[in-house]
Amino acid sequence: MIRHTRRTHRAGLAVAVLAAATMMLPRSAAAGPTGGYTFQTIDNSADPTFNQLLGINNSGTIAGYFGSGAAGHPNKGYTVTPPYGPANFFNENFPGSVQTQVTGLNNAGVTVGFWSPTNLGTGDANNGFVKVGGTFTTVNDPLTNGTPAVNQLLGVNDHNVAVGFYVDSAGNAHGYTYAIGTAAFSPISDPIGVSTTATAINNAGMVAGFFTDAAGVTHGFLDNGGVYTTYDAPGATSTMLLGLNNLGEAVGVETTGGNALHGIILNANTNHWAVLDDPMGIGTTTFNGINDLGQIVGFYVDGAGNTDGLLATPEPASLLLLAGGIAGLAAARRRGARTVRPA
Repeated sequence: MIRHTRRTHRAGLAVAVLAAATMMLPRSAAAGPTGGYTFQTIDNSADPTFNQLLGINNSGTIAGYFGSGAAGHPNKGYTVTPPYGPANFFNENFPGSVQTQVTGLNNAGVTVGFWSPTNLGTGDANNGFVKVGGTFTTVNDPLTNGTPAVNQLLGVNDHNVAVGFYVDSAGNAHGYTYAIGTAAFSPISDPIGVSTTATAINNAGMVAGFFTDAAGVTHGFLDNGGVYTTYDAPGATSTMLLGLNNLGEAVGVETTGGNALHGIILNANTNHWAVLDDPMGIGTTTFNGINDLGQIVGFYVDGAGNTDGLLATPEPASLLLLAGGIAGLAAARRRGARTVRPA
């Protein structure tokens, strides 16, 4: 099972309660503050070859997983807390599953993700899940009709509203919100998208994600109360928004020439873009989650071909990107879908 950020539906997951040691890789001084951020590599030593960090809350707890999902290399979910040392990794796998990814979490400790009963390497069915108070519940949109069945929950806010998507029989994704308390589904469908994936939701109910249009081009979007705004990173061939905080700041990944991947940061209040790579993974960086302190998690591919989890912590000057805050969201609203480019 792999991350949907590669435009491939994730498969695979885990049940094992592994006594996994953990590892935070040190950085040289030369790889320290970069673009106003200090980067750390955070890998679970149970599998230093493949880690992805996918969500972070305001206390610094991170959701992620290890294992590529290739046959014989199943995904295994975990959370990790500061200071991210060996004693701070906690395995989290759906009971009875073969593979699990923990993709998002809120400030009350609710986690979301998806699990699979198999590890075939391709064609694994996916089931969404929520975990509240230690209890796991499978979440699958009743409209799911693809083969194999695919549902994934990717984010959750502090009001216990989760977002995710299912895949139809034509292979197209359909986004939705899921209210955990009432088990109610509501569609998230960009009006100019053939395929829509909802990836994150903040406490105001704004939803981030990406869609593919009729020409096969992938664009980021924000849904603010049913008003969809399209976002394309300058010069990119595709844009995905994957994380969103309560200050209107989104993160994700752009693809540029030669299929290079770069982390992106968008201030939706000012339409200001920043492009930033982990210094250990230039051209292979994806940002996947952001908290209200501006801390970003994601992953990159290193020189040995391993996928490593990353944490980017902002220096004080980079917090200016958050200027405008929540109040700026109202002024930024526009009627109808549009494409936003830097002013």
